Amino acid sequence: MTSADGLFAAQALVRDASRVVVLTGAGISTESGIPDFRGPEGVWTKNPDAEKMATLSHYVSDPEVRRRAWRARLESAAWQASPNAGHRALVELERRGKLAALITQNVDGLHQRAGSSPGIVVEIHGTIHEVACLDCGERAPMERALERVRAGEEDPPCRSCGGILKSATISFGQNLVDEDLRRAQRAALSCDLLLAIGSTLSVYPIAGVVPLARDAGARIVIVNAEPTAMDDIADAILRGPIGELLPLLVAEEGE
Repeated sequence: MTSADGLFAAQALVRDASRVVVLTGAGISTESGIPDFRGPEGVWTKNPDAEKMATLSHYVSDPEVRRRAWRARLESAAWQASPNAGHRALVELERRGKLAALITQNVDGLHQRAGSSPGIVVEIHGTIHEVACLDCGERAPMERALERVRAGEEDPPCRSCGGILKSATISFGQNLVDEDLRRAQRAALSCDLLLAIGSTLSVYPIAGVVPLARDAGARIVIVNAEPTAMDDIADAILRGPIGELLPLLVAEEGE
């Protein structure tokens, strides 16, 4: 658990910063009831075969993988999840004029639901709230496709071209959106503090924004339940429940 001295040091870095960039991973949403993928209770840890549903080559080539993926989408914990105190703490940081960009590896939309301005959120791995056609590129609300699944379509095709529909998320084997990655990198280069929250910092290329910010002169604070791949370059590390630590981290003096 984080020591009082470690918390005080991290709080001072936040107070002194004028342009903060945040990178969030699955750890900030697990406290909202959304399981991560690689943790002890992760989706892929419990069921390694489930990783196929997030791998583009399997998804495109195997109709049974697509059918399983649609059933999993129907049952996703994300539809019942609500933002937690960690998400709301970042909204408070934005309200105070400090938060320049919020880069998230999460696809659940909880940052926006908590009140973060959509214009500062970079959903680097896409969103589950839309579907995209892999053939014509058309996008539509996810709920519309889920209604078709509930009505009996096990693998609903694109209504415009008949192509394969997939959630508008980035699967293994699928490239990130270039402009999203460029936005994240520009933000990292221009910040004076980067907060890495709830991420193992092992998934590239987006984990690379942390050393990018550090090399450009920013200070680094890592908040995570477990050690990360970049603890050695952090100026402060907070270890423990994110929903408890983030409100303390962003609190103004006297609160």
